[in-house]
Amino acid sequence: DVQLQASGGGSVQAGGSLRLSCEVSGLLFVDYTIGWFREAPGKEREGVAMISRRPTSAHYVDAVKGRFTISRDNAKNTVYLQMNSLKPEDTAEYYCAAAKWLELSIPRSDYWGQGTQVTVSS
Repeated sequence: DVQLQASGGGSVQAGGSLRLSCEVSGLLFVDYTIGWFREAPGKEREGVAMISRRPTSAHYVDAVKGRFTISRDNAKNTVYLQMNSLKPEDTAEYYCAAAKWLELSIPRSDYWGQGTQVTVSS
């Protein structure tokens, strides 16, 4: 079975940092693009960042550029999302996703992990 295990969420004050992790099993990790999406209460799921399969390249939505960094460790089948300078509007449930083809503007994926909650207080 394919499993995406997300972790690292929590509660921080504005300006703080968190690092999310997504450990993937049950598929050939290097063949998949991995992304992070988020869903705030009353809002639709939206893309945040993604990192492609070989050759690796990272992509971000404008709202997080310069603050978030996505990376992957193919030896550990894990993708990380380093989130700095967090803002209250970053508060959401964060989900990792794995797909052969992923687009941040379209919240569809082959596989989804369970969410991890990020709460940023002002």
